[in-house]
Amino acid sequence: MNLEVIRKDTLGCSDKIFLNSAGSSLMSKAVVDRMINYLYEEQQLGGYTTAGLYTDEISQFYEEAAKLINATSANIAFMNSSTDAYAKALSSISFKEGDCIITTNDDYISNQIAFISLKKRYDIEIIRMKNLSDHELDLHDLENLIRKYSPKLIAVTHIPTNSGLIQNVEDVGRLCKQYNILYLVDACQSVGQIVVDVMKMKCDFLTATGRKFMRGPRGSGFLYISDEVLNQEMAPLFLDSNGGQWTGFDEYQLNNKAKRFEHFERSVATLLGFKEALKYANNIGMANIENYNRNLAEKLRINLQNNDFRILDLGNQLSSIITFCQKDGKIEKIRKILNENNVFFTVSNKNNALIDFTLKNVEYAIRLSPHYFNTLEEIENVSDFLLI
Repeated sequence: MNLEVIRKDTLGCSDKIFLNSAGSSLMSKAVVDRMINYLYEEQQLGGYTTAGLYTDEISQFYEEAAKLINATSANIAFMNSSTDAYAKALSSISFKEGDCIITTNDDYISNQIAFISLKKRYDIEIIRMKNLSDHELDLHDLENLIRKYSPKLIAVTHIPTNSGLIQNVEDVGRLCKQYNILYLVDACQSVGQIVVDVMKMKCDFLTATGRKFMRGPRGSGFLYISDEVLNQEMAPLFLDSNGGQWTGFDEYQLNNKAKRFEHFERSVATLLGFKEALKYANNIGMANIENYNRNLAEKLRINLQNNDFRILDLGNQLSSIITFCQKDGKIEKIRKILNENNVFFTVSNKNNALIDFTLKNVEYAIRLSPHYFNTLEEIENVSDFLLI
C-alpha cells in the first residue's frame, strides 16, 4: 500500500477527517472519471450505442467482482444495491406456510424487515439463534435449531451495520452444507473492508454494495449465486429479457449464469464506476487493506476506551466499525465535538438495531468507520478532540 498515492487519488479526504465508510465512502478519482467520461459519450451517442462499444469493459466488472470474493464471473450479477440483491435472492426461494428462516440478533434492519414481511405473507417462522456470553454465535444452539426446525434458509449478516462484530459466517456455512440448507450472507459491510471468500463461507447467496467500503458509486452492488443454486434453476420471482429467453408463447428458457438475476435496464456508467472501485481494491490487495484497517480500528478503540467512553462493540473478531457513547449513554457532547472539528461520522439509533441496542440498553451510538485512506495521525487527532 502506498498511502500517499491512495490519498492523492481520494480527493475528498484532504479537507476533513472522513470516518464514515460504513455509510457511504469516498470514491477514488478513477471511479468518478470513468463514470463522467462514459456519460459524456452517452450524451453524444445514446445509451444503446454507447453500451455496445463497451461490452468488453462491462465484462470486466464481473471478472473483478469474482476476483474479489474468490468466485467466477458466471456467478456474479450486477445489482442496484445490496438490498436489491437481497430481495432478489429471497424471491428465488419458494417459501410456503410453515417454512422457517434462522437468522441472528444482529442481522441488518432491511433483512429483518424482509423476514417479517415474508412471515406476514406466507406465515413462515423466524428463529434467531443465540449468542454466547462473548457475543459470538452459539453454533451448538444453531445445530439444535436446524435439527428441530429443518429451516428453508439460514441468513447471517457478516458484519452488522450497528457494531464492529464480525460474525462467524464460515462455521455457519459448514453447518448449512452438512444439513443441505440454503445459506444467504449479507456482506455489505465486509466486502471492501476485509477478505471475503465465498468458497470458505460455502454460501449459496452473497450480497454486496458499492457505496460503502468498496468506495464505489451509490446505486451499485452485486449478488453472488452458487453453482448449486444456478443448477437447480432457481431464479428471482420476476424475470425480464436478461433473465430468460422467450422461447414459446407460454415458455421461456433461463439464462444459465447469475445474470438471470439482473434486469436489462441499468446504469452502465454506474456499473463501470463500480468496476473501477473493484479493480482499485484488487490491485491493492484485500489482505493489505484488511491488515491496515485492523490497525486503525484497534488504535481508535484503545484510545476511546482510555478516554473513558463506553465501547459497544462485542465479539472476538472486530471490524473497522467502531460504535461508542459516553459512560452515561449519551452522545450529544461527542456529536458536537466531531461536528466542530469537521469529522464525518454517523449516528446509529435503536430503530436500526432494535435487538442489539435493547440488549445493550442504549438509544443511540456514534459510529466511526475508518478505511485505508485514513492515517494514524487522523486517528490520534480524533482521539485528542474527544478528551472530554
